[in-house]
Amino acid sequence: MTDEIVGADAVPSDLFTAFEDYERAILANDLDTLDAMFAPGPDTMRGDAAGLLIGHDAISAFRGVRGGVAAREIERIEYRPLAAGAALLVSVSRYLDGGTGLQTQLWQRGTDGAWRITAAHVTPRAQALDRAIWRTVGDPLWQGAWEGPLAGLTVAVKDLFAIKGYRIGAGNPKFLDWARPETTSAAAVSDLLLGGASLRGIARTDEFAYSIAGDNVHYGTPPNGALPGALPGGSSSGPASAVATGQAEIGLATDTAGSVRVPASYQGLWGLRTTHGLVPRQGMLPLAQSFDTIGWLTRGGETLQAVVDWCLSFDGSDSTESVYGASGSDLPWRFLIPQEVLDAVEPETRDAFDALLVRLAASDDPPSLARVSIGDLDEFLEPFRVVQGAEAWRNNGEWLRDHPGAVGPAVAERFRIASAVTAEQEASARSELEPLRERMQHLVAGATLLLPTVPGPAPMRTHGGERVDAVRQATLRMTTPAAVGGLPALSVPLLTVESQLGPAPVGVCLIGRSGADISLVRAGRRLARLVDPREAP
Repeated sequence: MTDEIVGADAVPSDLFTAFEDYERAILANDLDTLDAMFAPGPDTMRGDAAGLLIGHDAISAFRGVRGGVAAREIERIEYRPLAAGAALLVSVSRYLDGGTGLQTQLWQRGTDGAWRITAAHVTPRAQALDRAIWRTVGDPLWQGAWEGPLAGLTVAVKDLFAIKGYRIGAGNPKFLDWARPETTSAAAVSDLLLGGASLRGIARTDEFAYSIAGDNVHYGTPPNGALPGALPGGSSSGPASAVATGQAEIGLATDTAGSVRVPASYQGLWGLRTTHGLVPRQGMLPLAQSFDTIGWLTRGGETLQAVVDWCLSFDGSDSTESVYGASGSDLPWRFLIPQEVLDAVEPETRDAFDALLVRLAASDDPPSLARVSIGDLDEFLEPFRVVQGAEAWRNNGEWLRDHPGAVGPAVAERFRIASAVTAEQEASARSELEPLRERMQHLVAGATLLLPTVPGPAPMRTHGGERVDAVRQATLRMTTPAAVGGLPALSVPLLTVESQLGPAPVGVCLIGRSGADISLVRAGRRLARLVDPREAP
């Protein structure tokens, strides 16, 4: 094998043997061997296009859910001795199904005489299109107005919105084949184009938007732009990943039970779920009309402010307040923290959130902070799921009956449960939701709710399993109260907690009164400036 690799003769034999062992292990996805070949301890590093992992444990956790690499052969290796017991290896790999990659590794000899990797960087083969993120993409796919407040910004559109000349795919290949090209674009798409933004492409969604994990059995799981090896969050997974990885500035998305807020939290983004009914939903494939809203994802508050100022200023002013009969354009600088939510989050998130509250109270612009009870979170979740399921089945049941086996197991199970909801159960659930809706609207009449967006950081990329399902249930308990209230909810990336994969973002959610969407973004930016003065005013 040494003679087949250009440059292999220059590598010391024991180091080359270790390199060969590593290469065999990575092709076989031999996790035990790979763990043994990376140096133990907190200083070991591994990076690729998705980001940097620090520490042996984080690298091991990532590798455990990544899966093996495609079949490849090493065709060239460069060796540079750095010091006694330290060497740099740079190797070129050629994949059997096309393309080349680059591996840069720092090897060091341990006290036991064995060579181990202490730092590695992987440059994968070039991809013209990451199909896990994009269904189709252009430069641009659709040009917006040449002038306007959004000029120069690009948009990743969730694959639930009509775009003239394209089909809606809803995250499912059979649905895409069945659908017909749209004759007009959705109002939410056209509005962004009129403001000067251009469409970068159509981005992936969880099937029929009936998930919050971000995985898709047909197209793969989009990368998490903030935490390599973690789930991206869904169902607006494609737009979120496109924005987080810098492939678009705006993600046009939907939120029924958290589909904007969850990926925003998982990937360190700003994400706004708008007041229910505020943004026209014409041209958007519904999941559950009683809760479906349109929203946006951005990397910063300034961009989100530009979007809401353009898209929501119906009366020509800078506020939606007049539409809903409220006075004033700014929300009171007063926040209520739901105790039930704090009791439901993971300990590390609770600690980070408590530290944030202390920091806010000690700032130069301290808001009023108080605890409040919103009631048992399951009181919101259970009737919500019944109504959501009933509507989801009415919207999609006929197609699913005509296309058995078309959706993945997890989504199929949700639709199976939805199909069993009776008219009596739905009516009862709607009756239960009405006082809860009134309760939420009363709470935000003179204050804004402040809470962690989700229980904790994004879980590792797994395809199902008890852990992911438990996280899903805990997350929905926290995200459904805003949906039940029909209220705007903004996730702002203000927390960082430790995870198995390293430091991870967790969002802080602001829930405001109906129609106060623009003011809510302003309040979120005001909070962000107290935490990070670099946040633009």
